[in-house]
Amino acid sequence: MKRRILALGLISALTAAPLATAAASSEAAVSNTEYRKQWHSDIHSGYQALATHSQALADQAKTYCQSPSPEAREQTRKAWLDAFLAWQQVRFVDFGPVEKGNRAWQFQFWPDPKNLVARKASYLLKNDEPVTAAGISESGVAVQGFPMVEYLLYDQPFSNSERALPADRTCQLLTAVTRHIADNSATLAQDWKDFQSDYVEHAPYTDSTIRAAMAGLEILEERRLATPMGLRGNGKRSVYSADAWRSETSLAAVEASVQGLRQYFMPAFSTLLENQNKANLAARIEQQFDEVQANFPGLERPMAPLLADDTAFRSLQSLYIDVTQLTALVNDRAAVELGVVRGFNSSDGD
Repeated sequence: MKRRILALGLISALTAAPLATAAASSEAAVSNTEYRKQWHSDIHSGYQALATHSQALADQAKTYCQSPSPEAREQTRKAWLDAFLAWQQVRFVDFGPVEKGNRAWQFQFWPDPKNLVARKASYLLKNDEPVTAAGISESGVAVQGFPMVEYLLYDQPFSNSERALPADRTCQLLTAVTRHIADNSATLAQDWKDFQSDYVEHAPYTDSTIRAAMAGLEILEERRLATPMGLRGNGKRSVYSADAWRSETSLAAVEASVQGLRQYFMPAFSTLLENQNKANLAARIEQQFDEVQANFPGLERPMAPLLADDTAFRSLQSLYIDVTQLTALVNDRAAVELGVVRGFNSSDGD
């Protein structure tokens, strides 16, 4: 009789074990869904900000071309910078709707070692064909985004040429490109909103989001800082390897990208780490974000003079070291702890 009772108890335990495992698995899935809900909401806020600033840029470009003045040109530059920095904040997102139609490249064609943006601008401005929205859509990513507008507003040789703003055809190109950016931004924000169900309900998007942040940090460290600093590539310092060098806002763009990761990625990521008993690591990453951002506002200036002067260069080195440490914490510590493997990133340009 005792053996029968013991056998029944063993059978009950074995039967309950899969149920307990399934319950734990279900609980983990619910928890991961909550992380993705927060990520979706936070990233959507970033995309909405991009859409708002891009629309303001398109409106301001139209106003400037209708009534040109030095003041209106400066207002257009400011509107460009606001929209460009809004893009930098969400630039790390490299999956989902932003992959459609090479949208990320449409917003920012970079790197551009062959100066294709300038060559495309020259071709379009010399061409007799009307500059239309349809024409911009068919002209390729080097024409369609923020670098083209930056070229028209900031490039020094071009600004001294006969085609400089507010020349009629150049204004046509400016308004058409800014309109394209605004339309693209609005569509992206809506597409991301519509993407909510797929994103929240599919567990692999947790890893996709973490890998996107990892790639964003690697690109920031290796390509946006190390390469112009001469720490990679040919070993020579060159501001032309940085993005946004014409407007002298390369470092402002770096700051915006760091802020974007902190604002749109870290809240859910910190919660995920804390719920995995990694609260100390989450706190260390937040502290490292503080250390990176402490380099500003001291670096809110053009990169070129910092590259040219060895004493000033130390401030860039300090920033680079802090970013490297942040990348190591996220990519080599946190991601490993969570079992996330770095994957191929389509925005690498490789």
